[in-house]
Amino acid sequence: MLNKENTVFVLVDVQGKLSKIVQDSEKMIANLKNLIQGLRLLDVAIVWLEQYPEGLGPTNQELTAHLAGMEPIRKITFSACKNPDFMEAIEKTGRKQILIAGIETHICVYQTATGLKDLGYEVEVVADAVSSRASLNKEIGLEKMKSAGIQWTSVEMALYELMETAEGEQFKRILKLLK
Repeated sequence: MLNKENTVFVLVDVQGKLSKIVQDSEKMIANLKNLIQGLRLLDVAIVWLEQYPEGLGPTNQELTAHLAGMEPIRKITFSACKNPDFMEAIEKTGRKQILIAGIETHICVYQTATGLKDLGYEVEVVADAVSSRASLNKEIGLEKMKSAGIQWTSVEMALYELMETAEGEQFKRILKLLK
């Protein structure tokens, strides 16, 4: 089970035109917005990545509106694990459970998730908050992660695990996001 004191969320490359042309982009972005807002309410650490922003553009504005006070980590490697700034940010959290979502499922999400798994982290991919340009590539990426021992979760499942209880102001606010 995910634990909010031990979890960090990795947002992968939801940028520019690509964020609008992947499969079911509107649904993915809506799910990511809800996830980010819920994680912020729960004080879960977030590490935000951008792949070559000079070429792909900045992170989708619908998401950056909910990432105030944070800065993205620029990368050019497909696996963020090969980026020293990313690894430093992950290690600095002191957390060992990783939630990961973004685009593209079969490239940067897959390579980063498996890299983190290989480094000893417990990794879960948020299956309803990832996408690729082709639906088959999303399916292949998810299946390869599953074969590598990476569990699947959903926005709702992850937030409920992290909340643990159906009481209090956090629960009420997150429930509104999910309805």
